[in-house]
Amino acid sequence: MAENHQMERLIRLIGEGTSPYHVTENVKRQFEEAGYEQLCPGRPWELERGGRYYTVVQESTLIAFSVGRQARPGNLRIAAAHTDFPGLRLKQNPELVRNGYAQLNVEVYGGAILNTWLDRPLSAAGRVSLRSGDVFHPETRLVDFKRALFVIPNLAIHLNKDMNKGVELNRQKEMLPVAGLCRDAMTETYFREMLAEALSVQPEEILDYELGLYNRDRPEYVGTEDEGPYLSAPRIDNLSGVQAVVSGMLQGERDGVNVAAFFDHEEIGSRTKQGAGSQLLAMMLEKIAAGLGAGRTEWIEGMQESMLLSVDVGHAYHPNYPEKMDLTNQSPLNAGLCIKEACVQSYATDSRAIAVLQQICMKEQIPYTKFFNRSDGTSGGTLGSIASAMVPMPTADVGIPILAMHSARELMGVKDQYALTDLVRAYYTL
Repeated sequence: MAENHQMERLIRLIGEGTSPYHVTENVKRQFEEAGYEQLCPGRPWELERGGRYYTVVQESTLIAFSVGRQARPGNLRIAAAHTDFPGLRLKQNPELVRNGYAQLNVEVYGGAILNTWLDRPLSAAGRVSLRSGDVFHPETRLVDFKRALFVIPNLAIHLNKDMNKGVELNRQKEMLPVAGLCRDAMTETYFREMLAEALSVQPEEILDYELGLYNRDRPEYVGTEDEGPYLSAPRIDNLSGVQAVVSGMLQGERDGVNVAAFFDHEEIGSRTKQGAGSQLLAMMLEKIAAGLGAGRTEWIEGMQESMLLSVDVGHAYHPNYPEKMDLTNQSPLNAGLCIKEACVQSYATDSRAIAVLQQICMKEQIPYTKFFNRSDGTSGGTLGSIASAMVPMPTADVGIPILAMHSARELMGVKDQYALTDLVRAYYTL
């Protein structure tokens, strides 16, 4: 796959992936266009050697896999990324009307940098549950308004002279977006009516929803070159990892079982029914083994020859804050993918698995760096250690290093995405 085509796919995913549900839809389409067949997670799987399959769980998690012609139930190559990202989620009954202003009641999802959400054009996207004839199977639909509807305005510096000394934002008071003026044309249930119109249903048909606000800014290349050397965009964490796994999976091919897992809820701990901290991955792997005619014992034994690659962004070296970086392990932008290590296992540090990745990078001439946190500091974790506790196998954490992680707009090196995709492709091929 040409390098510019890789970036085009990532930019398209960022544009379409405005909620975990929409990310999953984009990934689903990419696999279907490559000939993957959809399977129902609640039915038996009859798999064929040479087959390519995927299954969707809870509409925001997807697991795809390919089966080699001589594949055995074990010797799995698994790569995992997450479909969610920090931001703001709408509460139920969100409408607020104060002195003519129409606002929305929201809560914070994940570790968002709150002040980066101020003064930006915001829209909303997610999943809506509707009334149905069967109470245990409500109808669900995805919705994306695809236009700037909301903004969270900053306070003028004239009204807070200490603004540039740092302001702590109250999540309930100061993060409420403005939607318009609630005058004659708007009622106090304006958002539900607007949502119903977008879905072509009556407002009373809407039972519940999982909707998030998202930044409508477009991705932009930054730098003196035509396409880089940087990309500034929303949702780089972790749509860069998602696209690298998809592209690497579609390019890679070996005579074994390759698995790509895309989990929801990593930003809030992964311990949900569709998160990496559940039995979901183990259950799906067991179904793959059963579909190939293997029993549970054979499946368990096969895991000893398998490997898990956790693909998520890392922290790039920040030239304005060198004191925040480790003394000897740093990851500047465009120096390659980063391998993340931590002895406390916030990153899945496994020297055997990391050695495998280093040898792949050396063999394929893929640039890489190693990242460690400062010993007197902390950093976030990934789904790697969580998932490997559920399916114990050698595991390593990799990703592209980025700046402004968890901002409404982040910064990445274009060359790092090429390196990460090349690693995942080789991981699925060698």
